[in-house]
Amino acid sequence: MSSKPASVLITGANRGLGLEMVRQMTEDKGGVKKLFACCREPNGPKSETLQTLAKKHPDIIIVIPMDVSDLDSIKEAAKLISSQLGGEGLNLLINNAGIAFRRTVQETSPKDMENIFRVNFMGPLNIIKEFLPHLRAAVKVSGTTGMSCSKAAVINISSNMGSITTTRTSYSLVSGVAYRVSKVALNMLTVCAAEEMKKDEILFAVLHPGWVRTEMGGPEGEIGVEESVNGMLEVMASMSEEHSGAFLDYENRTMPW
Repeated sequence: MSSKPASVLITGANRGLGLEMVRQMTEDKGGVKKLFACCREPNGPKSETLQTLAKKHPDIIIVIPMDVSDLDSIKEAAKLISSQLGGEGLNLLINNAGIAFRRTVQETSPKDMENIFRVNFMGPLNIIKEFLPHLRAAVKVSGTTGMSCSKAAVINISSNMGSITTTRTSYSLVSGVAYRVSKVALNMLTVCAAEEMKKDEILFAVLHPGWVRTEMGGPEGEIGVEESVNGMLEVMASMSEEHSGAFLDYENRTMPW
């Protein structure tokens, strides 16, 4: 990244896009001094690759337990991370963790909607609120004007399935009602936060990673995680105050709301 954040927090960092972000930020891109890799079960079998990376880069990667669906877990993670940040603040927060159900309107239960909103919407909302003091601290420490991902930013990983405009053409391919609605909500949250925190000089934006071959995206995905993450990191590096509240994809194209 040409504009490198010193401190980064990534949720859902033990697999898929999150894991690849950790890898590229520490191995390919460089520049990050502290990377807080958050996941629900850091000592579980699905986190072995993340733990291997952390052992390879012990001075950079700090694995933190965080269940984004549990406010108490988020608060506990915030305490651990606060003790590591000191007064330097947090430069970049990436809300990447998410779940998906491929069900229609008629198949979607209230429990489905409740579960997906807890992870895909309430999780990012609670995380933003808990880490806002650290983002503000990073702004003060920077001593610079404007906005960037190297100063203080929140990037919410969304999806083109959160685009109301394109639903009519994409719904027949993948229904995913609960997922779609949760991403629409996340997109709205991002724009609201961008407006509210404009005075704080904290950048908020939404990124669509593409249809990626991950556990969530499935084997039929159009691109691999390496290409997607490489593109998203380049987009993040190019962001300024002009991009706060934007909805972009991994190739830096503006997505329709």
